[in-house]
Amino acid sequence: MVSNPEQKPIISPFLKWAGGKRWLVSQHPDLFPTMYKSYLEPFVGSGAVFFHMRPTNAILGDSNEELINTYATIKEDWCNLHKLLESHHRLHCKEFYYEIRAKTFENSVEKAARFIYLNRTCWNGLYRVNLKGSFNVPIGTKTKVVLDSDDFCAISNILKDTDLHASDYQTIVDSAQKDDFLFVDPPYTVKHNFNGFIKYNDKLFSWDDQIRLRNCIDNAVSRGVKVLLTNADHDSVRDLYKGIGEMTSRERLSTISGNVNARGRCSELIVKCYKS
Repeated sequence: MVSNPEQKPIISPFLKWAGGKRWLVSQHPDLFPTMYKSYLEPFVGSGAVFFHMRPTNAILGDSNEELINTYATIKEDWCNLHKLLESHHRLHCKEFYYEIRAKTFENSVEKAARFIYLNRTCWNGLYRVNLKGSFNVPIGTKTKVVLDSDDFCAISNILKDTDLHASDYQTIVDSAQKDDFLFVDPPYTVKHNFNGFIKYNDKLFSWDDQIRLRNCIDNAVSRGVKVLLTNADHDSVRDLYKGIGEMTSRERLSTISGNVNARGRCSELIVKCYKS
């Protein structure tokens, strides 16, 4: 069993991500276990919880292949990635943004640099693709491509003993064993009411996916896995997870909406399936 690292230098997520969990780790660090074997996260996104936990052994997954390629590139070749981001920073302008957005790269470093560049300069850091799988978010107001908080060397070291998988979540959830810690943060789909988060991927996360996820988590809990789930604070989701762990609501600030009037405090459901 390993303990949750304490008093180590803070490593910030290098991506801005809709539904990211920076708020959760900063406001509610008490939610996370202090002792566990391996760390598993099937919807890694910006990895806020992973960077907070700093596990010795981890398995990270996501269905977004470009996202996983970006993590893998930082792990294996962060120096060349950083050099390319510096080049993108010098060249950044409206014409360059749309030129890069329209391009398709085969080289893993170029693909990762494109992914981070678009994330940092697009509107509100939103990841969204059309039905053809092409990124289609317009340019935003941010102009910094290389950030003062960037520490790709440190991130590479953290990822050294981490397995990365571009896969369906069930592959990761089903691999979790007794006393592992499984953090699950799926797209927030509710029954009969598709939530906006599912629009950020070309493969929609349906209500059937929510049911399948619930069944996978139920099985994991029965194996003795420590599970922490975040989801939409909606009656349909509460009914779905009834009898699995302890359910609480936590408020957060919502800033992703293009409509200023739609921004403000909102509630998320937390399902905790362990004692400590």
